[in-house]
Amino acid sequence: MDNYHLSPTSEGWELKKAGADRAAKRAATKQELLSSLQEFFAGKTVSVKVHKADGTLEEERTYPRSADPRRTKG
Repeated sequence: MDNYHLSPTSEGWELKKAGADRAAKRAATKQELLSSLQEFFAGKTVSVKVHKADGTLEEERTYPRSADPRRTKG
């Protein structure tokens, strides 16, 4: 499973694969980027660490949702 980080930048937000130098995807807003992830990761199994505007970790999402290893509400 590949790991990605959705993080703030000085120009907006970016999605970057762990260990990569360049962003895989960029958007002006966090919501815009989040709403495009389902389609972007179609046919792949990935984990995305979503960060807050201050850079701290907010949540971790698994795509597709059926691949989530934990079946908890949290």
